[in-house]
Amino acid sequence: MSGKRYNCGIYGGSFNPLHMGHVRCILTAANRCRRLIVVLSRGVNREEIDIRQRYRWVYEAVRHLPHVRLFVLEDEAGSKEAYSQEMWSADAEAVRAFAGEPIDAVFCGSDYGADSFWAKGYPEAELVILPRDGISSTRIRRDPIACWDMLPHFVRPYYAKRVLIVGGESTGKSTLTISLARHYNTCWLEEVGRDLSERSGTDRWMIPGDFTDILLQHKEREIALLERANRVLFEDTDCLTTLFYLHFLGEGGQDANLRLADAIAALNRYDLILFLQPDVDFVQDGDRSEIIAADREKYSQQIRALYERHGFSLVPISGDYESRFRQSVERVDALLKGGNEQ
Repeated sequence: MSGKRYNCGIYGGSFNPLHMGHVRCILTAANRCRRLIVVLSRGVNREEIDIRQRYRWVYEAVRHLPHVRLFVLEDEAGSKEAYSQEMWSADAEAVRAFAGEPIDAVFCGSDYGADSFWAKGYPEAELVILPRDGISSTRIRRDPIACWDMLPHFVRPYYAKRVLIVGGESTGKSTLTISLARHYNTCWLEEVGRDLSERSGTDRWMIPGDFTDILLQHKEREIALLERANRVLFEDTDCLTTLFYLHFLGEGGQDANLRLADAIAALNRYDLILFLQPDVDFVQDGDRSEIIAADREKYSQQIRALYERHGFSLVPISGDYESRFRQSVERVDALLKGGNEQ
């Protein structure tokens, strides 16, 4: 049986973060109203996810519904307990002014009751309680990975872990990256430079534009793959490895690419960086440097130092391939089980 229809309803919350309980309540409320206002609460003196991020999540959830509007409601309370009657009374008037017409329904999740602000602030409206399935923003903030199925797909990139695999040539980076992605049933970002460096048949004849493409395409693909990642995204090298080769090849006219690599590195964030030691056999696949092969430890340490100078911490991984995989899985398991209140 369909529920009662309303003219103008509101549904509010902090959406910190937005979860599937919120989304289902919003959709139900939208289906029962000629017009729905989603009120997004912002505590300017409380630690919350950036309001612009939360606004975008809510907008993404309702953008297909032209009769739904968003309204940001700010308060200065230091905690929800400090949110006084004077504050919520004034805020209710602000929502009424935004609505511009009588509010005849206030929709609340089942975690709220008749004593909540949403109930007391609008005595003229009917209180409609909607089931929330026990989903909690507090629980999600405490351990978002364990609550993955509660998160809308467009919220997941905010919480997805990023694991970078780096090291010198022929240390098994590509194979390990794919193996880890298969193990955790997720996607991975392959080494972008592998194909782009061979536009002239060999990396010895690369032009500056090739390096620019490598740097930009890697970042672009990372952003796209985060939308698909299942809890964790694995990446095979990044801009600082490209920066190493810019220095190693020593070609002129690369100042802009050096600055670009540094700029991208400043934007990058990783939850774990696995650094593969050069203690497995060097395999020449036709395009690897014999200069690097002749002194693998030297160039490996140069790569490590480059990451450390940019403020990244690395976890060394050594031993045979089986041992490397086992060590890496242990580290990633610990990362995923660690919880993370943002």
